[in-house]
Amino acid sequence: MNRCFRVSVAFLLCAVSWTPVATAPQPDEDGRGPAAKDWTQYGGDWTSARFSTLTGITADNVKTLGAAWSMTFDASASTRAAPVVKDGLMFISAGSRLYALNAKTGERAWTWRPSEKAPARLEAANIGDLLNAGYGIPGPQGVSVGDGLVFVGLMDGHVAALRQKTGEVVWVQSIGYTPPKTGQSVSGTPAYAAGMVFAGLADADWAFRGKVAALDAKTGKLLWEFYTIPGPGEPGHETWPADPKYKNIWKQGGGGVWHAPAVDPDLGLVYFVTGNGVPMFGGEARKGDNLYTACVLAFEMKTGKLRWHYQVVHHDLWDADIALPPVLYEAQVNGKPRKAIAAMRADGYLFMLDRETGKPVLPVEERPVRQDPYNNTARTQPFPVAADTLAPDCGMWRDKVKPPFELDCSGFVPPFLNKHNVIAPNVPVAGVIRVTPISYSAQTGYFYAQGTGSLGRARRISADPWFRGSAPNPPGVIPPGVNVLAAFDSRTNKIVWRKELPPGPLGTSGPLSTAGGLLFRGDPNGNVEAYHAKSGDRLWQFQTGVGGARGAAISYSVDNEQFVALAMGSALWAFKIGGTVPPQAPPRAPGRLGGAVEETDKIETSTLVQSAERGVGRRYVVDEHAFNPVVAKVTRGSTVTFTNNGQLVHTIVAEDGSWSTRSLVSAESDYVKLDMAGTSTYHCKEHPFAIGRIVVE
Repeated sequence: MNRCFRVSVAFLLCAVSWTPVATAPQPDEDGRGPAAKDWTQYGGDWTSARFSTLTGITADNVKTLGAAWSMTFDASASTRAAPVVKDGLMFISAGSRLYALNAKTGERAWTWRPSEKAPARLEAANIGDLLNAGYGIPGPQGVSVGDGLVFVGLMDGHVAALRQKTGEVVWVQSIGYTPPKTGQSVSGTPAYAAGMVFAGLADADWAFRGKVAALDAKTGKLLWEFYTIPGPGEPGHETWPADPKYKNIWKQGGGGVWHAPAVDPDLGLVYFVTGNGVPMFGGEARKGDNLYTACVLAFEMKTGKLRWHYQVVHHDLWDADIALPPVLYEAQVNGKPRKAIAAMRADGYLFMLDRETGKPVLPVEERPVRQDPYNNTARTQPFPVAADTLAPDCGMWRDKVKPPFELDCSGFVPPFLNKHNVIAPNVPVAGVIRVTPISYSAQTGYFYAQGTGSLGRARRISADPWFRGSAPNPPGVIPPGVNVLAAFDSRTNKIVWRKELPPGPLGTSGPLSTAGGLLFRGDPNGNVEAYHAKSGDRLWQFQTGVGGARGAAISYSVDNEQFVALAMGSALWAFKIGGTVPPQAPPRAPGRLGGAVEETDKIETSTLVQSAERGVGRRYVVDEHAFNPVVAKVTRGSTVTFTNNGQLVHTIVAEDGSWSTRSLVSAESDYVKLDMAGTSTYHCKEHPFAIGRIVVE
């Protein structure tokens, strides 16, 4: 049963205040884009291109750009949401609240807190338990506006509509399951278009089927819904062949919808992208290509009929789906314009498709990939022909991966069971570009993207297909990743320019491109930056003093002044030419310890690893090839006890040859005295890929 109900202000509007906004209301703008005075959708407009036509800030005057205002979210909650702006009001979610602000001054107009039970600062609680406790926490990507309403997804599977001017709740509608599935959420921003609201049901990693839904914008009435994993008799169900051992696995098949859709009302189509199959790494439990996971899906707006699909990963074992919103743009093919849609796979490859038919605009080929019969790997995977990828060349790490570990650059390396020495890009999770949205500039014809090229261990430590945990990587085994910002030419799928960014967690501040010839983004070190969109030269930066999560930048205008705004950690900043708020001191750089350090003189040869609960109960396995702890700290002169708490034989040897234990069978211990200060790295003689470290002070 679908639940839709109207709600009084007293019931759901936990805190409301109102400050008049000087800007007069304007009629709803055509969301076909590109965005101009207002920024009404997550990606600016229905195309989700993150491009602004405003030209008040240019390469010539960007050096005079300064902060106009900033505000700190309640309880110092952080956010990765992008704000939206309509008629001089700005809306953004952070922590457990939704804020309405005067877009010119940052002054609060009203605040909505869906649940008084949810802590204001989500970081203060276990996020996994919190999001599944039935609290209506606003989704992490923000909101959209239209028809005088603000639309927000909630992390309990509902969508809510509030009046823009007052924050009054108009309706709340569930697009989830009845009874509710643990984990169901509306993570992506709902999109408003043509009197309808389009939203997806996320976190199907909790072993259910993802969904997309269309709602009536005025009433919240459910108009149609579509399950992203087809059932018996539906097209695509044949890609989930029956297996007596894993009967009806399709019912738990995943395909969560994590991101905001794009809309083409002229074609009458709405476009969603889908997530990974479930169980995530357990390929033996789900034979076949597993439609409609890792797909671009085109639906008829009025009926929900699936017009076409395009799968970018067959039988996904890497969470290598499309982890950011799709973008609509006008392609040029053989000198002729074509309506196109672009989606970037998590490994940094850009797929450009005809948005009317789903056929590639630029060629795509199926290439053979590494095989693993146990995981039922697909024989081939799609790759754009002669295209560049956002990821750096794997060969750059060849001299940095040392024996007994082996670097595999073949691509789509499966997570081998009990093969512990393989290191490869995009494993165990493909993470070159995740959550961070891309931008398309109609001015340059370039797509702009940022991401991190990194390595991981292509290993599974359990034959349980539902187990998805891993022990900490041994120190020094995985070379550091590389952060990049790049421009792709939409006509060739080649990178025009690429910039290496500072090391560290890159965050989620996707690029914003503007008709002023600029590109804006937030940096992990607290800076907001502007680049020349054509050359990639950095032209300006401003230190906000805030690290942590970062939202994508937007642009809008109030009283004929152009602003750029984005969330930086626990604060929201807005900039304009001649802004006078001064820069802040840089945030403290995070410590890099090379793994969690535990003060102990007792080390075990095996580690009990717990898999995060994802709707199938908590799972445990003993990893015989991971020391516990991986990094220990002792004082000089300490005697360290090594105990074999597993079943295999282990002989512990210092890398510099200065000490060794005897061979230890199960339940045996041996002792090593460490008199010299410094760091001692050691490994298991019988299993040299098991590595640990002792810090002696």
